[in-house]
Amino acid sequence: MDHSPGALAALWRARRPAGPPVSHTFRDTYADCWIRFHSLPGSKRYPESEAEYSVALHRYNTVLDGLFANRDVYVVTSDWSGTPDGPAAFPTPRQELHPTGVHWWTESDEDDPDPAFHTHTRFYADRRPWRHGCVDALLRAVADEALVEVFVTDTELRRIHSPYDGGADVVLATPGERDRLRDRHVDWLSGRPSGL
Repeated sequence: MDHSPGALAALWRARRPAGPPVSHTFRDTYADCWIRFHSLPGSKRYPESEAEYSVALHRYNTVLDGLFANRDVYVVTSDWSGTPDGPAAFPTPRQELHPTGVHWWTESDEDDPDPAFHTHTRFYADRRPWRHGCVDALLRAVADEALVEVFVTDTELRRIHSPYDGGADVVLATPGERDRLRDRHVDWLSGRPSGL
């Protein structure tokens, strides 16, 4: 099987034709299979102590282990620039935390008539066997909002875990699978009807 960046982009287009790999859009694009889990009790957004980081990492990894145990995954990170090939618009720890990530997709937003407001989000992926804790450094950076648009997916792109500062959006293969996962972690759900 071809694991090149071009093959991953082609697989995304084939398996996920409803939209690009922009994680903040997943909850709308895949609403029928989407669920959100909060990373801290009381829907607290940011960890403020090592104990709270431990809780957040436990919740992230519990869901990730349930989705990806004994499988290979793609770990995806991103940066953005004012030009498709220019330097990142602001510094992030992406390169040091995801040094094996290979550029596989650029999502450009050039709707504004002024080129100064064009953005180009670049996505980087690597493939690795899933093991508990293997993305903890990335998850801590996400929890601190030092990285955004990060996700982990199986190699078939059927399940996606997209952490954010405050929790994780998860896209499952079917609504039934989403419901079973939701029922295993009801204490980590939002109290709001919207699930946010």
